[in-house]
Amino acid sequence: MSAGQRGMTTKQKAYIALTATSLIWGTTWVASKIGVQKTPALEVASIRQFIAGSLYVVFFFFIKKLPLPTPRQLGWLTFMGILMFVSSNGIATMGLKYISSGLGALIAALYPLCVVLIETIFFKNKKITLLTFTGIILGIGGIGVVFYDNAFHNHSEGYVLGIILSLIAMLTWSVATIFIARKKADINPYYATGWQMLISSVILFCMVLITGDHIPLAAIPAQTWGALTYLILAGSIFTFVAFIYSMKHLEPAIASLYAYINPIVAILVGSLVVNEKLTLNILIGSVITLAGVYLVNKSIKQKEESPVAREADAM
Repeated sequence: MSAGQRGMTTKQKAYIALTATSLIWGTTWVASKIGVQKTPALEVASIRQFIAGSLYVVFFFFIKKLPLPTPRQLGWLTFMGILMFVSSNGIATMGLKYISSGLGALIAALYPLCVVLIETIFFKNKKITLLTFTGIILGIGGIGVVFYDNAFHNHSEGYVLGIILSLIAMLTWSVATIFIARKKADINPYYATGWQMLISSVILFCMVLITGDHIPLAAIPAQTWGALTYLILAGSIFTFVAFIYSMKHLEPAIASLYAYINPIVAILVGSLVVNEKLTLNILIGSVITLAGVYLVNKSIKQKEESPVAREADAM
């Protein structure tokens, strides 16, 4: 098999991983919403990260025989764990106490735009073309159409707090993604994920104890444990492996497109499982969103195929 054929096979696997990330992570918004209905949000997040992180660490440390992280690596893992799992996951889970799972996914969909803007403003290495900008605006605008009624008319108690928490989670996820791409730690990325989850679970447990917002483990209902099982196995294990794989083998702008698909999945599954609103706006917004995804994809391919881009990559 030639190098080109091997590259094509890896690319195909990366797109499959991206598809899995897009679909399954969409459903985890609904699972999280179910989980926090009868159990404090931070407690749900801490249990999820502790069990998932332990599974990762046990597998790689005891079965794969990888060494313990060095003090320097532990510092990096702690920093990334705070960004990705204490903030991005933990705070986003808190936000779902006050807003719908679909709206939480909608706010998370702002992540690709934030990544592009941060890299453009602070690193000066991304040029936003008109086609890319149009695609991103269409993608976000389409999701906005889907949730127009919820966003502007049906404000529940704590709605604004839920929006703020979700925005903080989205911003920290964007920053974490850029750090991962630019400052890779010399450690297996999946092993690193396990340590980040485990470390973040300890921080989350401390936050739970400080706030006093928790219930005894024995009092956690079966509904929450069912949601946690799905979140751990599908969301934290399988899909996170797929996400890292797609990030490693696809352009960041392409790998981040899952964020546009997640809200659509959350909308459809949420309407079936937790009776979230399903209207004509969802259909219209979905078409607009997919059109935006297509334009962003097209703009990336045009940049890759342009002589100027190839010449710059060769320098």
